[in-house]
Amino acid sequence: MQFRDIIGHKDTIDTLRNIVDNDCIPHAILLSGISGIGKMNVARAFIQYINCQNRHDGDSCGICPSCRRIEQFSEPDIHYSYPIYKKQSAKPALSEDFFDSWCRMLNEYPYMPEPEWQRLIEAGNKQLSIYVDESDHLSELASLSSYSAKYKIFVIWQPEKLNLSAANKLLKLIEEPYNETIFVAVSNNPDAILPTILSRMRRIELKRPDDTTVINALVDYGEEPQRAKEIAGIAAGNLQKAFDLASLKDETVEFGETFRNVMRMAYACKVSNLRTLADRFNDMGRDKAIRLLTYFADMIRENFIANLRMPILNNMNKDEEAFSQKFAPFIHENNVEGLLTEVDNASRDIARNANAKLVWFDFLLRLMSLLRKPRENK
Repeated sequence: MQFRDIIGHKDTIDTLRNIVDNDCIPHAILLSGISGIGKMNVARAFIQYINCQNRHDGDSCGICPSCRRIEQFSEPDIHYSYPIYKKQSAKPALSEDFFDSWCRMLNEYPYMPEPEWQRLIEAGNKQLSIYVDESDHLSELASLSSYSAKYKIFVIWQPEKLNLSAANKLLKLIEEPYNETIFVAVSNNPDAILPTILSRMRRIELKRPDDTTVINALVDYGEEPQRAKEIAGIAAGNLQKAFDLASLKDETVEFGETFRNVMRMAYACKVSNLRTLADRFNDMGRDKAIRLLTYFADMIRENFIANLRMPILNNMNKDEEAFSQKFAPFIHENNVEGLLTEVDNASRDIARNANAKLVWFDFLLRLMSLLRKPRENK
């Protein structure tokens, strides 16, 4: 990964480039920001730039032995730590046990969507964490001399998921770092990091890419300019979401039609039709069902916002806007929270492999009731 491959984040790249060029690299640095904007891409380009043997034009060369090893995940002086689940054995819980899945994650899902990581490591509903075994392992690795690079670099994805014992041991490493050892942390939620660790890191906050940047990236991806503009508005700087929407164009149309049909039937109290829909949704795969419910949640929020009559705040395509003109008044302060809660509950139950037909029918009945809930009198 090179800086030239990064979408957006020019200011951050300039900052990282300057601290390397001026030989003032902090021993611990934190790249933080919302999910889906490319923080890990920036981290990968940064560590490649640090150890590149032939930097030029403000970027790594991409062809020296160090660059090639880093790009192939075979550089012995680069170590990755990330959340995993503890298998039922006495063996230490180490990130490297899932290294093949990690390489696949970086190659296939560079914007690091957490559900994909759960799926790749077959975690199911297990809670992921970085365990104390990992911190012990990092301490052992840090004590060794570099093998081939000038710097030994530890990349930690989601340091907020260090358990307390692991965090305290990592703190000691950061407080008393070995020579020419660098920690690069990448976080979606820096406020959840142990405060004593956070205070010892140089924090760089990455901003959301603006709509123009996202539109240009989508057009380069092969999207039509008008569609790219619609997607950029919906994605709100989340590049992962933007590319997902672009690759699921037909699905977005399908979800839009489904949302409109469901809302019409629910408001009209057509229970038999809702039961038929529940039967049809039962045949939908779990992942697609969760994506559909996510779309439902997005549209409920958009219709609630539409009542403010400030179009600049909305991110809907033409079909969604046309439906919203008549539907938005039925999403109001007296039912919006309940509707979103029901969507979240249904999504959670389906993710846990509950009986999908029952989950869907129960959800649709609750939807029917909430849509007919009157506004509060003012």
